[in-house]
Amino acid sequence: MTAVLILFGVLGGVGVLMTVTLMRRGSSRTETAEGMLAEQEALRQAQHDRASFGSSAVHNSVPTASDTYSRRGRP
Repeated sequence: MTAVLILFGVLGGVGVLMTVTLMRRGSSRTETAEGMLAEQEALRQAQHDRASFGSSAVHNSVPTASDTYSRRGRP
């Protein structure tokens, strides 16, 4: 019984520690110019990927010669 209480105490302590750590970090954005440029580029790439690989783009388009799946069978 003591071992179970110690286990729950340790797990609770770890949970509290993780919560405090995450609350202290906050959600501050990048402040340097390089970080902002990298963040903007990642956002642009994510938007492009969402448009390119979305369900409507993938399932409602005509296959072309440049599509990856058309070359799978060839070495």
